[in-house]
Amino acid sequence: MTNVILQFYEAFRKLDAEAMVACYHPDVTFEDPAFGVLKGVHAGNMWRMLCKTQTGKDFLVVFSGIEEDEEKGKAHWEAHYTFSQTGRRVHNIIEASFRLKDGKIIQHTDHFPLHRWARQAMGFSGFLIGWSGFFKKKLNAKTTRLLAKFEANLD
Repeated sequence: MTNVILQFYEAFRKLDAEAMVACYHPDVTFEDPAFGVLKGVHAGNMWRMLCKTQTGKDFLVVFSGIEEDEEKGKAHWEAHYTFSQTGRRVHNIIEASFRLKDGKIIQHTDHFPLHRWARQAMGFSGFLIGWSGFFKKKLNAKTTRLLAKFEANLD
């Protein structure tokens, strides 16, 4: 059996979005605090957008603790980058869980404390409101708009 989760993170480390998307089942569901729930092609396009925007920048991903069997898996990964909107350095620590189907990732959930991320990415304002449902709703709306704009320019 191939280790699809390891392949996914090796591709991510290289910012190879197409190799990442190849690890996903066509009916994949992705979820994290920043993007909310993305299904199918939108999940793949989110990785395409992130890889494109980080190419040539100070982005670094480190992963460990990958475990996988035929049905599920998990991984620990950390992203180091500069948040473009504020110029602030971010070190996001993520625990990922996966469900697999037909040798591909069909469900991918990234867990991380949004308040911690907001504090790093946005400074004092993130510290003040990063814990709130209001902040999460606004962030999800913004990431949805960014993804829709990216998808509109594909082809």
